[in-house]
Amino acid sequence: MFKAAALTSRLSQNGYDVRVMMTESAGEFVTPLTFQALSRNPVYTNTFDEQDPAKIAHIDVADWADLVIIAPATANVIGKLANGIADDMVTTTLLASTAHVMVAPAMNVHMYAHPAVSKNMETLKSFGYTFIEPGEGFLACGYEGKGRMEEPEVIMAEAEAFFSRRAHPDWNGVSVIVTAGPTRETIDPVRFFSNRSSGKMGYAIAGEAAKRGAEVTLISGPTVLPDPPGAEVIRVDSAEEMYHEVLSRYHRADLVVKSAAVADYRPAETFQHKVKKTDGTMNIEMERTTDILKTLGEQKEHQILVGFAAESENVAGYARGKLDKKNLDMVVANSIVEAGSGFQTDTNKVTLIGSNGMEKELPLLTKQEVAQAVLDEAARILKEKSQL
Repeated sequence: MFKAAALTSRLSQNGYDVRVMMTESAGEFVTPLTFQALSRNPVYTNTFDEQDPAKIAHIDVADWADLVIIAPATANVIGKLANGIADDMVTTTLLASTAHVMVAPAMNVHMYAHPAVSKNMETLKSFGYTFIEPGEGFLACGYEGKGRMEEPEVIMAEAEAFFSRRAHPDWNGVSVIVTAGPTRETIDPVRFFSNRSSGKMGYAIAGEAAKRGAEVTLISGPTVLPDPPGAEVIRVDSAEEMYHEVLSRYHRADLVVKSAAVADYRPAETFQHKVKKTDGTMNIEMERTTDILKTLGEQKEHQILVGFAAESENVAGYARGKLDKKNLDMVVANSIVEAGSGFQTDTNKVTLIGSNGMEKELPLLTKQEVAQAVLDEAARILKEKSQL
């Protein structure tokens, strides 16, 4: 139950209006007063506690909710809901509600795997409930395995994604490819050429597109970032690998956002064994990699193509040149030497430049906010071309 308290706190701190319902058993673990303090709202525990005579409490709450999260969801409450049993405040309200319901199970590993529980969960899925799968690990009962309620931040992300999809219904079914991170070009089993890209910008775009309901494929070079919820992640190492992964999916894409910092050159020769140091200098001949963005522009049919231009000088000028040369619909230009902008930061200052003459300079924003702005502008372009 401590995770439920943490989730309540997170939701409240992020501006959501939270009302908590508790079963009698839940009150044995955490008091209603705790949830009242965290949510800043009364806590509902008794179906027959009607504090406002003008309203029937469980019907009022059922109608009020936009989203219901059952966390933790026990085998007991899952079974009751699957079979239409309403014998407490929680189950009575849920059966009366037309809001979307998310279920975060938490129970013993063997209980979670029991055929009756599995059947009940499938029944709820058929009703339209979505499940936030429990994690694996040490359980309160002393067992280890699947059954531990998912972490509050993951459930919070699922809630945010729900409201984002509702706010952007036109993104449902739109196929989006995002590339992110650096590439590594091998010299020998120890050494490689790479760059300073962290992948944060591309991951933010992929995560935001998935929140909006798009079908997102993130093709990522080596990073230490967690997978964005809702996105399929394809991990690659070299520019050549990224080229093939993007091209194999390009024909199905509606929108491609190429934010990866792909190597322009790679060693012309690689070595199977570690190259030993010698006296004097060492020369490594480099050859061009395939220009992925240029290739996409040449093969473009219905796709909307967005590129990035990370420059240290004449940022807008170089960006406009890339827009024309590579047949892009939009380019996101930013300076890699300006404070708070560029690689490995959590912020970015960009200018959006479109092939339709649009030019929009944005202030310093978080990369999440930049992602939202990029996708908002991409949505306008998609609508212009009747694809969104």
